[in-house]
Amino acid sequence: MRSCEWVLVEPLLPPWPRKAPGPRPVDDRRCPQGVPYVLYNDASRQLLPLELGFGSGQTCRRRLVL
Repeated sequence: MRSCEWVLVEPLLPPWPRKAPGPRPVDDRRCPQGVPYVLYNDASRQLLPLELGFGSGQTCRRRLVL
C-alpha cells in the first residue's frame, strides 16, 4: 500500500487494544491488503495464502473489527 493510500486508510482502522493477547505479528498496512485479494480472487478468507504476507484470513478480520 502506497503512503498516499495509507494516509486515507489508517484513521479508519480501530485502535489496537492495550491488553491485546500476544504480539502484533502482521503490520497494520498488510492486513487491509488481504481484503481486496480475497474479493478479487473470489476466495474464502480462510484460504488466504500466508506466503503473501497479509496474515491469515482470521488475522485480517480481527484487525479490521477490533
